[in-house]
Amino acid sequence: MLYVNEQFYDRAHFEAAAREFAALSALADCRQYRYAVCLPATADWLALFFYLRDAGSTVLPLHPDMPLEAAQRQARRAGCHWLFYHDLHAEPLDQGRPAIPGGELLQMSSGTTGEPKCIARAWASIERELSSYVSHFREPETMTAVIACPLTHSYGLIAGLLVALRRGQVPVILDNLNPKYLLRRLRAIPQHLLYSSPAMLNTLCRLLPAGERLHGVMTSGTVLPGPWFQTLSACTEHLFQQYGCSEAGCIAINPAVTSAGDIGFVLPHLMLVNAPSGEAPAELVFKGEDGVIHTRDLGYRRPDGMLVFVARSDDTINVAGLNLYPQEVEDVVMAMPGIDDAVVLRKPDPFSGERACLLFTADASVSLNALRDWCRARLVPYQIPAEMVQVEDIARQANGKISRREVAARFAAGELTLTAGEVA
Repeated sequence: MLYVNEQFYDRAHFEAAAREFAALSALADCRQYRYAVCLPATADWLALFFYLRDAGSTVLPLHPDMPLEAAQRQARRAGCHWLFYHDLHAEPLDQGRPAIPGGELLQMSSGTTGEPKCIARAWASIERELSSYVSHFREPETMTAVIACPLTHSYGLIAGLLVALRRGQVPVILDNLNPKYLLRRLRAIPQHLLYSSPAMLNTLCRLLPAGERLHGVMTSGTVLPGPWFQTLSACTEHLFQQYGCSEAGCIAINPAVTSAGDIGFVLPHLMLVNAPSGEAPAELVFKGEDGVIHTRDLGYRRPDGMLVFVARSDDTINVAGLNLYPQEVEDVVMAMPGIDDAVVLRKPDPFSGERACLLFTADASVSLNALRDWCRARLVPYQIPAEMVQVEDIARQANGKISRREVAARFAAGELTLTAGEVA
């Protein structure tokens, strides 16, 4: 049925686990309850997930590294009745909300632009997504899904695992995320299709020997920075990209990526409502059987149907009436030799209302005057950051996204280790 690292688990394994779950008092009448699950062993989590899904229950997956207090807080916020934390002795929780008939998958939003919120999707909605995904995106039917990203997030769980199982494939789940181990496993699976985060994909490309290429790669979660995209394109035979959100799952897929911002063609179970065209960005709004989805992403649709991502509406910086899209600046900065990562934040400005503040990382100290000259040669004046600060690290989430809100708060609180001064 599936591999976890190098251990194979057949269908009989999960059927035996289901018989054990049926005897647990916390799972009696499980259709009536909402369960939060935080189990460190991937095979145990999947066994309980399959059981709860097939029973028509409601489940909130939690990342296995989450501390107990955080897991309890998330479970209560999602209205769960029970929490499985690191074993099968469930903790009862107070004031859980009623479960809907048929059950749901609960997920907490990434919180990159605000407080995380609980997203509920009926299993019937996920079934529609799976059918649409498999029927529309057929290029990887002969490839083996290799999932090296969290199975507590819809990207790995639905687009990676459940899609592969729907196709009748035997997926390989890698929860050992040592990059050298990943490369060794990928070499043992010649027709692989790797699901992973942009940061991990960039690391793997750096480790590849000259002339060696990845067979297939799916990227999602965030649009790849320009320099990372160029590197990945050069060392991948088949590069795919998918676009979606917690409320709707996968919305669009690009089966042959040639530009990082080309996020794909809309899957047939959804429809683009406002259909922005040309190159004037507007919010991407979609409609399906579950209602209207407001993504808060800015983009447009080309005449060939391809959706092009421009920016998150919350990330857009208004400089004296001009829209500054952070990724345009980040791509320019990351193209400068020696710079590894970058994030542009909003900064109040007494003259223009808002300006850009740049945080970046590099292997060695970077001359800020040289960086300013680099930007001046490649950006219009209002795009040039008012501050440029070299820091030790810019934390990315498990799905590869940067939470600008979190980074900005940590920077303002002086929690980031600086390696260079600021530019006025």
